[in-house]
Amino acid sequence: MAAKAEPGKSGQSEGLGSRLSQIKQFITEVRQEFGKVVWPGKKQAIMSTTVVVILVILVAIYLGTVDLVLGKIVGAILR
Repeated sequence: MAAKAEPGKSGQSEGLGSRLSQIKQFITEVRQEFGKVVWPGKKQAIMSTTVVVILVILVAIYLGTVDLVLGKIVGAILR
């Protein structure tokens, strides 16, 4: 079964001017989207960061404990 060629994807490279206009359009659209972003305030950013740091510490303690216990169990079995 022969595959149909998609428009604009004929395997030929597009001209440099076309690529530059696409890049310019992309940058313009990115700037527009950044204008729509609602950035968190300082207080909210600090609170979110605090929550993340605390959760990372708790998960690290949990995983360290599990690793220690399982290591001792495996060590006792292998003796």
